[in-house]
Amino acid sequence: MVMAELEQRAQRGEVLAQFLLGQACMEGRGRDIDAGAGMAWFERAANGGLAQAMNMLGRCHELGHGTPVNHELAAVWYRQAADGGLDWGMYNLANLLATGRGLARDEVAAYALYLRAAQAGHAKSMNLVGRCLEEGRGVAADPAAAPAWYLRSAEAGDFRGQASHASLLLAAGEVDAAVHWLRKALANGSPSFMAAIRPQLAASPHAAIRALVAGQAM
Repeated sequence: MVMAELEQRAQRGEVLAQFLLGQACMEGRGRDIDAGAGMAWFERAANGGLAQAMNMLGRCHELGHGTPVNHELAAVWYRQAADGGLDWGMYNLANLLATGRGLARDEVAAYALYLRAAQAGHAKSMNLVGRCLEEGRGVAADPAAAPAWYLRSAEAGDFRGQASHASLLLAAGEVDAAVHWLRKALANGSPSFMAAIRPQLAASPHAAIRALVAGQAM
């Protein structure tokens, strides 16, 4: 869809077009980056009932894209997206609940949302379900149940899930398998993840693990 047509559809009130135009404004696709305009289009699509737009409007309020940071409003929109069945809305609302941002901290409610999202196929939530079970956050600790969730997250493509799964493999002495998953995690990890994991891998007693970060900027 060319940008002119997308704008016409958005102006006519098509919520999906409004959502896509909001993304284009945020990312600078076919136009200059304009976070304020992007947020405005997300808001129109969210008010039109599109759960994906509700979630992105929540992200705008959480991160301050096109508007001042407001975790309370972020929580409102994430909850609406979650109530609409969107796994990303469940995940983002759970993150606010787990950290007490915009809402009273409630690890039990956060775990329930992570579990709902994970059961819907959300890879990042699968990893966090495993973490909650391993550490007893919001649910009775059940370390024996965590590995299956880490594996599911890894197989679904989440880099943190891949690192979690690799960590258990290393603990079991399965170095080659751990290298396989860590290589995938390093290929897709966020900057913050990379900054945290590179020093850990560089200090590993296993030469194959150290080799993963050899030659990379630390």
